[in-house]
Amino acid sequence: MLNMDFSQRAVVHTAQETWQPSPAAGIERKLLEREEAERGRATSIVRYAPNSEFATHQHPLGEEIVVLDGVFSDESGDYPAGTYLRNPPGSNHAPFSKQGCTLFVKLHQFSPADQEVVRLDTTTTRWLQGQGGLQVMPLHSFETEHTALVKWPAGEVFKPHKHYAGEEILVLSGEFIDEYGRYPTGTWLRSPHASKHSPYVEQETIIYVKTGHLPVLNPV
Repeated sequence: MLNMDFSQRAVVHTAQETWQPSPAAGIERKLLEREEAERGRATSIVRYAPNSEFATHQHPLGEEIVVLDGVFSDESGDYPAGTYLRNPPGSNHAPFSKQGCTLFVKLHQFSPADQEVVRLDTTTTRWLQGQGGLQVMPLHSFETEHTALVKWPAGEVFKPHKHYAGEEILVLSGEFIDEYGRYPTGTWLRSPHASKHSPYVEQETIIYVKTGHLPVLNPV
């Protein structure tokens, strides 16, 4: 198991991690959290070499993908960098990439009732005004879970706040900062239920952020 204690804060600087082979030739991974070797909950950065493919497989509790670069494909279409995908519980596909791609992938983490299929091009979707100078692009919500992109203008400081049922961030560009550290592009961080921080940035920064999805181990 890797980073499966949800009461603990986890930080992975993915640029410093080593690529590990997957069961499919030409497809490598950087593991962020993992329940079992090839089943159960998993969060990873995944890299497809050109002309690599996975055999048809099912997602019993769903799959969530952010295409970070290149073009990702399956039998339902081609998805260039900036695409956000959700494949619901019970879905299956045979993914591949002709030119190669890099993905942020979350597996086996949906509620069985969360059956929405999402195909969103974030490069053309309109940003909404958030708190302060923040701009927000909602990606998906179900029950207490909310997923979005958030754009921080240079010099933005956000008020101290607490996370009910946790927070998970992938820094897509720029550098995210709080009182615990600095998180450059590619950093993945997960904070437990009831954790607090006071985030800010010095340069324009875009993050993927998910809240309200982690176990509430010690309700307060």
